Amino acid sequence: MSSVRPEGAPHTFIWDSSRPVPWTCPYCNRPTTVTASDVETFLHVKGLSSSEGSRCVQGSLVVCPNTECKRTTLTLLLRDWVQGYSSNYPGQVLEVWQLMPDSAALSFDADVPAAIIDDYEEACRILNPSPKASAALARRCLQGMIRHFWAITRPTLKAEIEALKDKVDGPTWTAIDAVRSVGNIGAHMEKDVNIIIDVEPDEALKLIGLIELLIHEWYVRSQDGLRRVQDVIDLAKDKKALREQGESTPPTPHLGE
Repeated sequence: MSSVRPEGAPHTFIWDSSRPVPWTCPYCNRPTTVTASDVETFLHVKGLSSSEGSRCVQGSLVVCPNTECKRTTLTLLLRDWVQGYSSNYPGQVLEVWQLMPDSAALSFDADVPAAIIDDYEEACRILNPSPKASAALARRCLQGMIRHFWAITRPTLKAEIEALKDKVDGPTWTAIDAVRSVGNIGAHMEKDVNIIIDVEPDEALKLIGLIELLIHEWYVRSQDGLRRVQDVIDLAKDKKALREQGESTPPTPHLGE
């Protein structure tokens, strides 16, 4: 089971192609291919006049092709309704609602502390309505992992990341420090209150993607490695026990002896 979001995978899915589309189910986390038989879509154009202008609601229902899952994902988008010269079409995405499931959080086949998972899932859940708060939660999630997995505790996250520098590769360390930096925007007010720095949903999603990668690398992969090592140790013990049992059992006499 995969616990890493595919590169470039969106946090929402709207079917807009007649061709098969690579997709990872948010319930079972299994990469699969979605075809037209797995999806129902709808488009509703607002007919009422309002100060916001022309709007449309676009949605999709996707049923996971995995026969062991078959659960439904429901996504709604509020978009501009563009009136072109020859045709009208959905324009800029204004709002996103992930209704089923209520977030795009992945599940992990590993023993990860509940507090870390809670922060991660909440960061996913509030990604669209509050990306700045989502970034702050990703930052807190990162700090929790550094303290738990690496047993590094310092007065500040910046100091903890500095202590982590010789334990991970260079690009990973730089990305980890970037989570701290962007997360600070949501966690702390700027010294100059007249400076407003926003965090966009796709930017917060990148931070969440790194958190998912680190959970996979630090927890899932290491625990899977330990299980594989233990399986070999247990196998050797079983074989040794069988061999010792065979050596202690007297041979069966042949007929006629």
